Amino acid sequence: MVKVTIIGRVSDGMPLAQGPRLHEENNDVLTTYKKQAEFILKEIYLQALPSSKMTILVDHHCFNYTVENGICYLTLCESSYPRKLAFHYLQDLQQEFERLDSSLVDRITKPYTFIKLDTVIGNIRKQYVDTRTQANLSKLNSHRQKELDIATEELSLITERRRRVEMMERMMEAHISTSPVWESKRLEIIALKWTPITILLVVASVLLWTCLILQDDFR
Repeated sequence: MVKVTIIGRVSDGMPLAQGPRLHEENNDVLTTYKKQAEFILKEIYLQALPSSKMTILVDHHCFNYTVENGICYLTLCESSYPRKLAFHYLQDLQQEFERLDSSLVDRITKPYTFIKLDTVIGNIRKQYVDTRTQANLSKLNSHRQKELDIATEELSLITERRRRVEMMERMMEAHISTSPVWESKRLEIIALKWTPITILLVVASVLLWTCLILQDDFR
């Protein structure tokens, strides 16, 4: 069953629209799934995930997404839901979306404000609730011998990878911000400690050099 659907803009990771909420689902559970979907959209924007198609496994569900013309179509389904049917669903969403005025997409500045798409998503999702309808069986049986060659990964691995990247970025920022202060303080200590000694050594060297020259003159 299709549970969560998000259409987003890849150029900045902005979620544009989402499907109507399923009344039978727990709000907290749906909120968690929605945040995970937004995280995936952000990872695509950051080029940490393929900007084509992918399946991401989480618990007993999987996120499926496809990217076309700078727009990401993403849905969460139960793991038992046919993946081929899930991508047919995303393809139908894409076709409906591309019939709309594309200039509207660039003008959106706040998440989920493309309200017009909510109804469209809801209507298409209804067609994919029952996998045993004639239309859906035909989609499953068409090109049956052809397997979906799509990358698959665990969400936990993706989040762990992002955590490590952010940790490294924080360490780099901390080093850059503290390094100049640390270096200047260290140089100040070195200067205070060694400048008098350096001056004495220079003066002694000059005096010694002068004495040697004078001795040569008097020979």
